Amino acid sequence: MIVTSERSRRRQRWSRWFGWCCTAAIAAAMAVLALLLASLIRDGIGVIDWEFLTSYPSRIASRAGIKSALVGTLLLMGLIALIAIPLGVATAVYLEEFAPRNRFSRALQLNISNLAGVPSVVYGILGLAIFVRWWQLGRGLLAGALTLSLLILPTLIIAAQEALRAVPDSLRRGALALGATRWQMVAGQVLPAALPGVMTGVILALSRAIGEAAPLIVLGALTYVPFLPTSLRDPFTALPIQIFNWAARPQPAFHQRAAGAILVLLAILLLMNAIAVYLRERYRVRT
Repeated sequence: MIVTSERSRRRQRWSRWFGWCCTAAIAAAMAVLALLLASLIRDGIGVIDWEFLTSYPSRIASRAGIKSALVGTLLLMGLIALIAIPLGVATAVYLEEFAPRNRFSRALQLNISNLAGVPSVVYGILGLAIFVRWWQLGRGLLAGALTLSLLILPTLIIAAQEALRAVPDSLRRGALALGATRWQMVAGQVLPAALPGVMTGVILALSRAIGEAAPLIVLGALTYVPFLPTSLRDPFTALPIQIFNWAARPQPAFHQRAAGAILVLLAILLLMNAIAVYLRERYRVRT
């Protein structure tokens, strides 16, 4: 009994130490994040105005704006959502609800999990080889959206699968017992119950896509675009590319413009997350 009590106290001490270490790590990360945000706000808040949002890029810092990059980012996000969300959710539904539990489905699941950890620049090379050169889509919006859709598909599929697994099996058995077909059970009961978790996966996936610059650089997105795209094959730019271009310049004025563009990008990201969280919570209340 004495030995067991001593082991229990030792485990409790280690548990407290581990909790303190985790708290310290979180506090350090939040402090660094706060310092970065404070630095960005100090450098970039002064350049954000209506002219900055509605002006095209320029070689003169005082005239440079983010209109083409902002519109390009919004168009990219819309195309990515149209491409990746249906494909990712459909793949997750097939793997969880319809795919037989055999060697092929296990190998497919393992590959999807591995693809989630592949560096983003690899997807840029893949998009350049397939969409730009093989499919001959050009270095336009459609090629960029398809490349970034490939980038976020593994994350979206895995998150949607976890949401489907969290649905109680009793809900499935009850629907089947009442005479529903397998597809009616999935469409009418499982998917609505899993939708809050799926929305979380969509938030994570789109958040990753909106900030990626490496695939777009490899794909050939332009750093100077003084016009708006009028078709899916037109050249384009995005906020991460514009930020990369300005941050690489030696003039401090362009660094301030880059800080302002980062703040705009963060605002778009927070707005997207807020809308998705609102829809998720509203649907969760209804279900």
